[in-house]
Amino acid sequence: MHLLKDGLLFGATGLAGAMNAIAGGGTLLSFPAALAWGLPPQIANATNALAVTPGAIASAWTYRRELAPQRSLVALLTAPTIVGAVLGAALMRLTPARTFDAIVPVLVFAATLALLLQGLASRRAQAARPPSRARLAVAVAAQLLVGVYGGYFGAAMGIVMVALFAMLPGDIQSRVGLKNALAAVANGVAAAYFVASGLVDPHASLIMVPAGLLGGLVGGHVARRSSPRVVRALIIAIGLGVSALLGYRALAIRHV
Repeated sequence: MHLLKDGLLFGATGLAGAMNAIAGGGTLLSFPAALAWGLPPQIANATNALAVTPGAIASAWTYRRELAPQRSLVALLTAPTIVGAVLGAALMRLTPARTFDAIVPVLVFAATLALLLQGLASRRAQAARPPSRARLAVAVAAQLLVGVYGGYFGAAMGIVMVALFAMLPGDIQSRVGLKNALAAVANGVAAAYFVASGLVDPHASLIMVPAGLLGGLVGGHVARRSSPRVVRALIIAIGLGVSALLGYRALAIRHV
């Protein structure tokens, strides 16, 4: 029985790592799996943050070529991501994990819809034009909020970031790479906070961390080797599914 439970947790976390590398939303697999494994909600959330961090780092590493021209942009957006993740992790420790339940499904659906409606001409124009200071300021402010959500719970954080980065130069692959790098920062900061706070379960971590790492590597390679059209389609499909699941989860919690 224990082997079956451990195997299901490993498999769910591996799939979550692959989903996060491509689009995001993997927490909707790994977090319920951690709950089913027997962890209390707050411990499951904290342990999941640690588990998805190596996968995020691995998927960012697979996109290192796409990230090389974006080093200054990564550096600019890292600071608000760190600040936001610390604030979000502190909020998670102090409050129940249902505060964002009403707004997050709408946010993820809106981000997915934005990806779906983006035209080819606007993508080309955006890729060729450097961002203005106003766009960069908006991106920094938005990334701070994304960091807060990432530290708090983080499900589908990547989908929101991919849509957000449409205001910045680059194609879909460069945006996925940037998303993976900043997701690694947000998850890593939150995980460090949770470890220091004693909220991470050691036994579950031994199962989930290698699974997340393996999933992140596989998902990153699959996404990077796919055509931009396929990557966009995968993100949209995952985004629509995640929106539905988040909406269902919010309604279910409201009626408990």
